[in-house]
Amino acid sequence: MISCRGVAVSYKKHDALLPFDRDIAAGDWLGLVGPNGAGKSSLLRAIAGLVDARGLVSIGGVDLSTASDRERAQLVAYVPQDPLLPHDMSVFDYVLLGRTPYVGRFGLLGRSDRGITSEMIALLRLGDFANRYLGELSGGEQQRVVLARALAQQAPVLLLDEPTSALDIGHQQQALELITELRASRQLTVISAMHDLTLAATYTDALVMLHEGAVVADGAARDVLTAERLGDVFHVCVSVDIDEEDDTVIVVPRRGFPVSDATALS
Repeated sequence: MISCRGVAVSYKKHDALLPFDRDIAAGDWLGLVGPNGAGKSSLLRAIAGLVDARGLVSIGGVDLSTASDRERAQLVAYVPQDPLLPHDMSVFDYVLLGRTPYVGRFGLLGRSDRGITSEMIALLRLGDFANRYLGELSGGEQQRVVLARALAQQAPVLLLDEPTSALDIGHQQQALELITELRASRQLTVISAMHDLTLAATYTDALVMLHEGAVVADGAARDVLTAERLGDVFHVCVSVDIDEEDDTVIVVPRRGFPVSDATALS
């Protein structure tokens, strides 16, 4: 289980994330939604230990503030929205970096590490690219490689910041279905920030909506994603449809955004 108690992030005098309290059970998928600057990425980076943060984050009872970088990497894998990729590194070698937290006493990765790397490359349908350089790949292909590296860490917690933003609709669904399968087979706990509200509602167990660093809603997608709340938080005109057969929530943009509200986007 992931436990967050009073997790807060500030950049100079700006409070990017107000104190956040929540438990996420092992194997659950929590989606973070909200407009740009709402605090979604700050929360993910706080859990990953990439920003100075207040409060407590623990995984399986382990206080991450007392864990070494190696121990944290064995517990949490993080996929950033805009990763920096060495263009002259091969796909295989980059994904293999996900095994770094398990380097042996002689500083070497073994046959099993290379086997896990090959498995993740195959799972993400990247076999044809294994020996190609990262700089030769499209944005969507690079995003799949970054996800493969994170999965190669075999950490019980996976943090995803807009994991499908550069993917076409087919690869979006393939990636999210893969994460769903891994969640079931490996008791993987997932926290993801997602802009596509319909995808977020479809694949996650619960949603937290953030706005100006604060939680404004937390619960099932059909309770969080109401047309009224989306209008208030995102300043949009939408309708929200619910398929009663499978409880799928579908957010549909509608014409009618009032021009007078355009200043809210500036």
